[in-house]
Amino acid sequence: MPMPVLLPRVLALLLAALSILGCSPAQGDGGETAIRKNLAERVPALTQIDEVRATPMPGLYEVRIGNDLLYSDAEGNYLIQGTLLDTRERRNLTEERIEKLTAIDFKDLRLEHAFTIVRGDGTRKLAVFEDPNCPYCKRFERDLEKIDNITIHTFLIPILGPDSTEKSRRIWCSADRGKAWDDWMLRDVAPPSGPACDTAALDANLAFARKHNITGTPTLVFTDGRRVPGAINAQQIAQMLVP
Repeated sequence: MPMPVLLPRVLALLLAALSILGCSPAQGDGGETAIRKNLAERVPALTQIDEVRATPMPGLYEVRIGNDLLYSDAEGNYLIQGTLLDTRERRNLTEERIEKLTAIDFKDLRLEHAFTIVRGDGTRKLAVFEDPNCPYCKRFERDLEKIDNITIHTFLIPILGPDSTEKSRRIWCSADRGKAWDDWMLRDVAPPSGPACDTAALDANLAFARKHNITGTPTLVFTDGRRVPGAINAQQIAQMLVP
């Protein structure tokens, strides 16, 4: 998984603050209290730190704001933006931490707010958050079509404008939602304009997406909680599916 660009606004404010105030060592033994105190005083954007925790690297602390990670010394005198690697174990510790922070418990998904497509014996399961106007979703669906023995729960989140909302409504109100979805995503057949129905599920999906910071489509959720933002190919999907 590629590392996201972390907190550009925070880093800009940090540079501005340091150019005015300079850095001076704090008194005391350092650690969480010193980091919170010094960063809050020196960088206004870092007054709302969610968590400070030691990393396996001696003297280096993780500073978490939401799902974004920075690293600091024990006094909050220095900040690092980047990836922490364990070279002995060949592990990307930053990536592992972000995966844990962004994981979604499959049991928390409201499957009644999704439509379900079963292929083959349906033994493997996957949830996907998608917008019908997302071009990456169409590419993803063409790859997903190659996967057999899978149950796919599709959560419509119309985030790309009014036409996405209208297409999502038409698909959700179709007599066969899975067919309407496949017709549109795989064959460019527009969803039918049928009678209105209760679309509260679409609002609930958008609220769930906001709560879990799902900001792009497709976003995949696997049964073990792993979450993948963005389109991946059929081979990658198959490798990540829990047997």
